[in-house]
Amino acid sequence: MNIAHVALWTRHLDAQRAFWRNFFSATSNEKYVSQNRAGFASFFMALHNGPTIELMTVPELADAPNAAEFVGWAHIAINVGDVGAVDEMAEKARQQGRLASAARWTGDGFYEAVILDPDNNRIELVAG
Repeated sequence: MNIAHVALWTRHLDAQRAFWRNFFSATSNEKYVSQNRAGFASFFMALHNGPTIELMTVPELADAPNAAEFVGWAHIAINVGDVGAVDEMAEKARQQGRLASAARWTGDGFYEAVILDPDNNRIELVAG
């Protein structure tokens, strides 16, 4: 297993993209605009070495971390191998009351489930 990416919610998507390019020479994909969720857009920023950073935005971001989605670090994504491994780990999390989002294919082509650690931090399980 390895870290697939970390994710950051931001109100300033283009400014964040420019920041990561300017300070860290990160490269990015074209802006992804979701067909499934109104207002959701993102960039994946690739660093020279290490995991990528997913910059994400939606119009309804809150300032405080007691909201479902707020400005700041959102989750860490761990590549667990394949679709079967995502399903297996998601089922284990469901049985333990730690499943936040069931396994599914996303609009941008990822297979993922979201689980919660003991402090309710989100961990995305993604297929290779």
